[in-house]
Amino acid sequence: MDNQLPESSISPELLVAALYRFTDVAHTAEMRQWIFDLGTREDLCGTILVAPEGINGTIAGLPDQVRSFLSMLEARDGLENLEIRYSNCTQRPFQRWRVRLKNEIVTLGVENVDPRDEVGIYLDPADWNRLLQEEEVTLIDTRNHYETSVGKFKGAIDPDTETFREFPEWVEKNLDPEKNPKVAMYCTGGIRCEKATNLLLQKGFREVYHLKGGILRYLEETPPSETLWEGECFVFDERISVDQKLQPGNHIICDRCQLPVPADQMESHQCGKLKRANMAE
Repeated sequence: MDNQLPESSISPELLVAALYRFTDVAHTAEMRQWIFDLGTREDLCGTILVAPEGINGTIAGLPDQVRSFLSMLEARDGLENLEIRYSNCTQRPFQRWRVRLKNEIVTLGVENVDPRDEVGIYLDPADWNRLLQEEEVTLIDTRNHYETSVGKFKGAIDPDTETFREFPEWVEKNLDPEKNPKVAMYCTGGIRCEKATNLLLQKGFREVYHLKGGILRYLEETPPSETLWEGECFVFDERISVDQKLQPGNHIICDRCQLPVPADQMESHQCGKLKRANMAE
């Protein structure tokens, strides 16, 4: 379900909101229609995914309209206390308003992995910085190769995956509860780590931590003088990346390999992995 918006329907000054919530959704088709109608009335653009396990997406629009939409979402039973991260842009980051039904709001493809049952220990940005100073921590970036190429935390392990579905196999081959007793993981907005921490806990890992609100919250709350983040953050819209001030970054998508490349390096860019970026969190 989608809706093509006219160019004039959205102001150049836009608020972008990345949101998710793991919750029981008994009537997914009804929820999809309700969210679609709500967003249409507010002239929003972006995509929301609806599944039996919850909702996930990124939206943009006039600030008052975005906040009105989110207020109405959170007023609905089961959608209270959404995890929301904000940023701004001056050009529309999506061309349409879409609400889609999915089996999972973030696709891991492993049965019985359910963040509604148990997740790792949430850390806010300040506590995250303190944890990363400890030598025994195994720091893992749960995102995909085209995201980590844009930026990542200092010292993070890059699993070099193309999709999140590959992450469980990488864990099986590369991590061990005895050799890696303390694991810290992060992703763009926090949602992938909800499933990743549940997966590791089921596999017997004892101490599993994740960055609450993901990279976006970290960049929002961490002063530049204290940041452990290097580079920009890949985002799933037409901005491609945001910088450490959450402003549109310097990356564009290569027409040939469909991977993010710094705009000032495009002329000298040598296509590596000819794999299309899967534009979905």
